[in-house]
Amino acid sequence: MAKLGYPFTLGVASGEPLPDGVILWTRLAPEPLHPTRPGGMPNQTMTVHWQVAEDRAFARVVQAGTAAANPDWAHSVHAEITGLRPGTEYFYRFSVDDHTSPVGRTKTAPGPASADPVRFGVVSCQRYEHGYFTALRHLADEVPDVIIHLGDYIYEYGKPAHPGPGHYVRRLEPEAECRTLGAYRDRYARYRMDADLQAAHAAAPWIALPDDHEVRDDYSGRLPGDGSSPGAFLKRRAAAFKAYFEHLPLRDRPQGANLRNHRVRAYGRVVDFVVADTRQYREGRDMLGPEQEQWLTDRLDASTARWKVLAQAVFFAPRRFPAGSLGADAWDGYPESRARVLAHAPDGLVVLSGDVHNAWAGDLRSAWSDPDSKALGVEFAAASVTSMPGEVDSDAVLESNPHLAFFDGRRGYMFCTAAADRFQADYRAVDFVDRPGASVSTAARFQVEGNKLRRVDL
Repeated sequence: MAKLGYPFTLGVASGEPLPDGVILWTRLAPEPLHPTRPGGMPNQTMTVHWQVAEDRAFARVVQAGTAAANPDWAHSVHAEITGLRPGTEYFYRFSVDDHTSPVGRTKTAPGPASADPVRFGVVSCQRYEHGYFTALRHLADEVPDVIIHLGDYIYEYGKPAHPGPGHYVRRLEPEAECRTLGAYRDRYARYRMDADLQAAHAAAPWIALPDDHEVRDDYSGRLPGDGSSPGAFLKRRAAAFKAYFEHLPLRDRPQGANLRNHRVRAYGRVVDFVVADTRQYREGRDMLGPEQEQWLTDRLDASTARWKVLAQAVFFAPRRFPAGSLGADAWDGYPESRARVLAHAPDGLVVLSGDVHNAWAGDLRSAWSDPDSKALGVEFAAASVTSMPGEVDSDAVLESNPHLAFFDGRRGYMFCTAAADRFQADYRAVDFVDRPGASVSTAARFQVEGNKLRRVDL
């Protein structure tokens, strides 16, 4: 075999933190967009070495081992590390042949008895051709304990026939919509070559959830929404989920067209991250499917953490627009499912949402139009990293929805702190994404008191 070129062009990542370990990820790809061989790699399994250390210089290595990079999985590596200390920062790297990867930072989840605050970022919707991922670089600089990604990691679109207002090309416009495994792999490779995205992955472990664009825009359960047959769509979904796994630090491999995304990641006594899949199991007027809904309500009932953070992809509360509701693809289209979940709303419920590209915040109430009705929790919806929004008359929407308290139309992310005595969400915003170099500012700060929002002066 000829000597490999530099294989770590897509960076490194960690994810799925537990108190005693994490998943470490990389993918060997000396030529990430090679037209015939995925990543430009030979069709053979490679042995990749990994190290975990207490310091960035690797003077105190605590574990080392090897993992197989198999061509059937695009030479991706998912090394499951165990035996680490809870709530502890570590550093990791990979090597193969004479090549060494960049260094990544990770952190294990705290132990069950921990009351330490948890600092975490929330991101979603990062369309490559809509702008630069500057927000992710700023998030990396904040060095969070964990990053929650709420979906639309890639966009499957091809080149639009007639680009609309606000559409601009960043470096490269995709030529064709992703439909095959090779096309999805190339799309992920294109994104993973981005230096700002690599920085965010190398800064902290991720807990990631796909929404629709990882497969196809607005797909619903087993239905493609584009007129193709269910069988053809499930074949496409299997390819999409395989490529998603190959490029994210996940624990569970997809099983054909199915990928288990719902899970709980516990962070001591402070927060349970309850991750729910609002896309894969939809059927009729049911958002979650009966099995996942029962799982979710059981977890909400059983959680003893101070904050129960429901991380899911789409807008949860109603949003009534002047021309009527536009939320058929969100929980507004599944009001019975939402009501059943809210019937199990625990004290300390915080819902995190993505998908809508703008920043929103609001209360969850037993009667949406009555500000004096029972407070059931709060919702924080993240702005997109780059994906451009549609036109929104925000003043009219806020006036028509008394449970909503905040809107911001800039790109960015959320940075949250969950502590035993408070939950705080900061909306970070960048003023432009069509060129590098945007600074970041805090657009608004909220704390949760009595299951309601309280805006904090900056």
